[in-house]
Amino acid sequence: MNVNRRKFVLSFIAGAVAPIVLAALNKVPLLARFKKYLRPPGALSEKDFIDACIGCGQCANVCPNKCISMQGIEKGLENLATPFIVPRARGCVLCMACTQACPTGALKKLPATKEGMLAVTMGKAVVSEDICYSFSGRTCGACYRACPIAGTAMKIGLFEKPYVQDECVGCGLCEQACIHMPQAIRIIPWADLKEEMKNA
Repeated sequence: MNVNRRKFVLSFIAGAVAPIVLAALNKVPLLARFKKYLRPPGALSEKDFIDACIGCGQCANVCPNKCISMQGIEKGLENLATPFIVPRARGCVLCMACTQACPTGALKKLPATKEGMLAVTMGKAVVSEDICYSFSGRTCGACYRACPIAGTAMKIGLFEKPYVQDECVGCGLCEQACIHMPQAIRIIPWADLKEEMKNA
């Protein structure tokens, strides 16, 4: 078998196995414990949000970054047609267009200013220092450069080590930008954070 053929076969096998490995990683207790959805900016508390959201899809329609998806029937009737964001696929740019379009107040209106950004409570980024390149002495900084409020929500140290601050709003752009596989930085939805604090 020549070198090019061997490379092709190995890359084919890697491509077939990668989704299985990633699915298995998501079942690891540490990664699977976060069950809530990352809601768009301005979302009310999870219960109030579910009660107020009518599943009209206006938030997804006006999103310029196309990061908002609508939940399907497979996640149960309670969540049917509610908006959510998968940050690894596409983070929120905090333009606040969705908050202006929501007709029911499920998303509170927020201005597209730094003050408006800092009022967002989508979630919080958490760094896995054991796999982060910068914490292994290899400069990266992709998450810091992706942060829309860098210097406030995230600070960096030696080798561009990311240090998430209390001001992090959970937009997910850092998770999207992370070059490590699986990602070394993840967003914990605010509803999960509140549950963890309650159980602490």
